[in-house]
Amino acid sequence: MKLLPLYHKGYTTMSKNKKDPPREPFINPIDPDKIAENPHSLPYAHTVGGVVIKPEDRGKIKGRAMAAMYQQTDMDLDQIREQIELLARQANDIQQRVLISEEIYDAEMNFEPIIGKIYYLFRRDNGKAVVSMVSPAEWGKNPPYTYVATVRLLADHTWEVLEQST
Repeated sequence: MKLLPLYHKGYTTMSKNKKDPPREPFINPIDPDKIAENPHSLPYAHTVGGVVIKPEDRGKIKGRAMAAMYQQTDMDLDQIREQIELLARQANDIQQRVLISEEIYDAEMNFEPIIGKIYYLFRRDNGKAVVSMVSPAEWGKNPPYTYVATVRLLADHTWEVLEQST
């Protein structure tokens, strides 16, 4: 295997031939403080084609992370707020069912209501409530009572208001 000579300043640095002129000692013109023994550990690119390495601004990284954290927690809190509002509406609906159920059970009712059937709540002129199986439309133009609501008996024996007079 033949070794090719490497040239530097006109003299070979590697040669098998003993007749070559004597070598001049190599003196590196670059300042020794500017030479890295381990260039792969430098915080910047050490060759022209090297990847650009930019130091990160830690404050900017923390700021972005904090903004993302606040955005995520705001979304979570909004979701919880919606759930609370839904639960509050459901609790209010149950309270309204209890109130109308109390009014219906205090009303005059001359029959036993059947679960799932629709009934009508009326009010007499003296303020006493009446539950009827006859709808306001079936009474004709002059019903004997004032229409209050259309209700349905639920399985838990509360009453669901389907329609209410204005």
